[in-house]
Amino acid sequence: MTTTPMRIVHCVRSPIGGIFRHIRDLAAAQAADGHQVGLICDSSTGSTFDNLQIEDLRPKLALGVARFPMQRQLTFKDLSATLSLYRHVRDLKPDILHGHGAKGGAYARLIGSALRLSGQKVERVYCPHGGSLHYDPHRFEGRIYHSLERLLGRLTDGLVFVSDYEASAYESKVGRPRAQSRIVYNGLTADEFQPVETGADAADFLYIGMLRDLKGPDLFIEALYNIRLKTGSAPRAHIVGEGPDEARYRTMVARFGLEKAITFHGALPAREAFKLARNVVVPSRAEAMPYIILETVAAERPLIATRVGGIPEIFGRYAHRLIEPGHIGKLTVAMERALAETDRMEAEARELRGCLAETFSTDLMKDRITTLYQELHGLVPTEETPALPDGVTVAPRAQAVLARSSNR
Repeated sequence: MTTTPMRIVHCVRSPIGGIFRHIRDLAAAQAADGHQVGLICDSSTGSTFDNLQIEDLRPKLALGVARFPMQRQLTFKDLSATLSLYRHVRDLKPDILHGHGAKGGAYARLIGSALRLSGQKVERVYCPHGGSLHYDPHRFEGRIYHSLERLLGRLTDGLVFVSDYEASAYESKVGRPRAQSRIVYNGLTADEFQPVETGADAADFLYIGMLRDLKGPDLFIEALYNIRLKTGSAPRAHIVGEGPDEARYRTMVARFGLEKAITFHGALPAREAFKLARNVVVPSRAEAMPYIILETVAAERPLIATRVGGIPEIFGRYAHRLIEPGHIGKLTVAMERALAETDRMEAEARELRGCLAETFSTDLMKDRITTLYQELHGLVPTEETPALPDGVTVAPRAQAVLARSSNR
């Protein structure tokens, strides 16, 4: 796709996990296309692993990487943070200000609106990545966040949803979008579509993800304990990741007497972590369009996952294999079956890889989002077929979603 070069600034609060993976791939691909790209994120979060990824991205971004202190919750400190961010963004003179997550989206739209009042032409784009859409609309906190989303919706020019589920959640909890919106699946690079093999000493199970209850590592640990109660021995497992609840999970492992069965590793690249165990378990209580599911499917690793967020869209006609979120009994049974039926798990992994992974491409993701920018900014790109990895095609299911989202 041929596009007019633009000045693009991405804004996110916490540069960790799948949300940063999305931004990193998108920003790098846009920069490779000749756009001037910048990144703004929080200075107080991010492990050594996360910070190395930011530094790896920095040389690719003509508009640089700027880090400011950003609070997770709404506080009076947001006023001074917004002023500092405003001054920085103003000097970058962006054509596109793209906010990711609830806090990044709020900063991008408020600052973009202030720049518009000063006469600067800038488009305000927002991608929730789950964020405030995970909150229960019937609880006080949910009502507050969804009300704020409705107000900010008036300051939004473009919306990007990473799954059909996310678009539906926005419409039901916030309201019908006023802005032009588009559903764009997260994408993987060509080399991630190669199978990963495990070693002879591989453990039975792997949990990889953020260490917080929303992602379900507590359920993973409890299921391993249940199997030990039933069989007399616990399966070997690895926990890969970092997060605010790590100390509590380590205490939980010790309380259950599973120290010899479970090993904590901190953060690792996904494809390196896949080599550690024969089965990947993603017991999330809520998701938008999780990269770890895409990475696992593309690597052809056996997978146990829950029926939340956009995960059924990845599984497609195999969505019946997903288990109920938050149900420890069903998770335990699924893990017991995986131990007993290794051939079935491997065959299902091959089916998923062959039928579903082709839908998700970084190039396709970049092209659809950048085209939205061009449309919002009044530029007319030359439409060409998006570049996909060698041998990869867009599945019919994805074609239907793309056609539907283009008309939203």
